[in-house]
Amino acid sequence: MQKSPSKKKLKNWRNLKFHRQRKFSKSALPKSGKTNNHTQTPNLHSRLLIVWGILLTAGLGLAMNLYRLQIIDGEKLTKRAKSQQMVNLRPFMPRRPVVDRNQTILALDRPVYTLYAHPKLFNKSKEEVAEKLAPLLNQEVSQIVKKLNSKPSGIVVANKIGENIADRLISFRLNGLEFIQKYSRLYPQDDLVANVVGYVDVDRRGQAGVEYSQEKLLERSTETISLSRAGNGALMPDNSPEGFLNYDDLKLQLTLDSRLQRSIRTVLKRQVRKFRAKRGAVIVMDASDGSILAMVSDPTYNANQYFKADIGLFRNWTVADLYEPGSTFKPLNVAIALENKIIQPQDFFSDPGTIKVADRTIKNASINRFRRINIAQILQTSSNVGMVKIIQRMKPTLYYNWLERLGLGQKVDTDLPFEVRGRLKSQEKFLASTIEPATASFGQGFSLTPIQLVQLHGALANGGKLVTPHIVQGLIDGQGKMHYIANLPTPRQVFSRATTEKVINMMETVVSKGSGKESRIPGYSIAGKTGTSQKASPKGGYIPGARITSFVGIIPAEAPRYVVLAIVDEPKGANAYGGTVAAPIVKSVMEVLIPLEKIPPSQN
Repeated sequence: MQKSPSKKKLKNWRNLKFHRQRKFSKSALPKSGKTNNHTQTPNLHSRLLIVWGILLTAGLGLAMNLYRLQIIDGEKLTKRAKSQQMVNLRPFMPRRPVVDRNQTILALDRPVYTLYAHPKLFNKSKEEVAEKLAPLLNQEVSQIVKKLNSKPSGIVVANKIGENIADRLISFRLNGLEFIQKYSRLYPQDDLVANVVGYVDVDRRGQAGVEYSQEKLLERSTETISLSRAGNGALMPDNSPEGFLNYDDLKLQLTLDSRLQRSIRTVLKRQVRKFRAKRGAVIVMDASDGSILAMVSDPTYNANQYFKADIGLFRNWTVADLYEPGSTFKPLNVAIALENKIIQPQDFFSDPGTIKVADRTIKNASINRFRRINIAQILQTSSNVGMVKIIQRMKPTLYYNWLERLGLGQKVDTDLPFEVRGRLKSQEKFLASTIEPATASFGQGFSLTPIQLVQLHGALANGGKLVTPHIVQGLIDGQGKMHYIANLPTPRQVFSRATTEKVINMMETVVSKGSGKESRIPGYSIAGKTGTSQKASPKGGYIPGARITSFVGIIPAEAPRYVVLAIVDEPKGANAYGGTVAAPIVKSVMEVLIPLEKIPPSQN
């Protein structure tokens, strides 16, 4: 407890205080004892002016700053504030599925999981955890244990785990396991339609097939939404649009028939192996509208494991590679001549087996037992000499104009990617030598894609119209209602119906009497044409001993509708021709096509 000051100390302190106050009072007053008002007033005014000046300057500065913030920089600052308070999100949307004409799934997005392990959170031993995981992950227990021993947390145990497997693993209720979901593209048919559908890469971008060419139709459109951000950074979905996470159920429907595709795959693969060929392809088209019912290539790749495939297989060579069609082009040359009334079906030509044009000697591929042959027999025997004589009746300029009219040297403009333009010599070069029209008469000296040859034979089948071959039907919903149909060019009439009927009748004799006998099917009338052409070299000329065999068939001949083209590239063997290699493939294809499309037997 503090002691109170003594009375003597207190008295001394008061005396000292009184003395100081008195001293101050005396020194503050003037000697006369009166105040000097004249001196004090100016000082007060100047002080007030200074204060008011400071306040006025500060107010003016504040007003100017407010003007700058509100008027000059207002819009910029408002945007900056909104950018800090709002966040723009574009919700992830799965790609649309791809289905065939019967709605068989060809491609779809599915949820998959990456499994992470955090051993520091385990409530069981690593060996016990590994024994639970191993059977479902198709991994060895020792392999999983080795992974779990690599670090205490964040270990990737497995990628792309299916939803059913993930559900079973979750049901084990093991501590320390984490499942991160994402979407992966699945191709249930593996390699069946890879050359048509293509694949998407790790960034989910289409790299081949319709996955590439129809990217806009396969990606669901989603709008970017703005959400408010709370003070702690959390998103506030209060103002989000209703249903912004919902998406449509549309699917991209193709014209393909998977059943036909699978049957062709088996037949083509067997024939390519039998003749030790480099590759083969089959195209089936409905000539009435250009719908592709099947498009098969061999070899091909598994779209689910595209990273293991040869990069060259990603291009569909039926639209991306050129070849000289050979004798399969002869019916089109006959149609050109008939349309221009250069020949009549009953006309006869002498065929000694060879013909000299300029400095070249052109031979028939096989010995012709006829000395005089009509137009149908020229096709039956695939006479090169007969075709040269037909085209020699035409003016070269007229013939060249017709080749251009058919689209040679141009693209077909299909909905498949990487299509290339055909090659046709310039008019100047074509007319400079008589050998050019002569070689073109039997399908050499120019090149096109297999899909273009199918288009041209489609014109023979449908009464003379060039339709656009296409693989995309449109966007279809879950109830089967079509929401988008591809806008195709209007078919272009190139031949009269009378001309095409005459050519089809001649092509029917190729199957019944000529080189296409291997494609005959009892009870059905089939028109066709074989082709065995030399293979052009990239360096010019032709590759010695290399040939491309082909056969194009049209069914039914009395009411033509379906065009089937089979091509086998570089078959080996002495008996490797269009009639022996490709014609049997077309026969097998038609035997499957007949019941699928309910094609009635011939009435003849």
